[in-house]
Amino acid sequence: MSDEYVYDEATGEWVAGGSATAVPADDGAVEVRDSVGNVLADGDQVTLIKDLTVKGAGQTLKRGTVIKSIRLTGDAQEIDCRYEGIKGLVLRAEFVRKR
Repeated sequence: MSDEYVYDEATGEWVAGGSATAVPADDGAVEVRDSVGNVLADGDQVTLIKDLTVKGAGQTLKRGTVIKSIRLTGDAQEIDCRYEGIKGLVLRAEFVRKR
């Protein structure tokens, strides 16, 4: 065995040279959290925590409205979702709570 060590920047630790490739690389995924800190994922259901006026739709989404099957956009604060009568709805994660 060799006495070589490699510094792994992802974990902040020194690892043996042979095991450096065994550590999985981070794919750059953004972690999206709701208003209370729960991690959101694609396909989750969320509930609105306050009334939101939707610009361009002339409609207000009321507190307690359930939004089904969300999609993450790659931004830590935005989620893409569908709601009847509103096309291309993007909500801020701070206004929703995971069901």
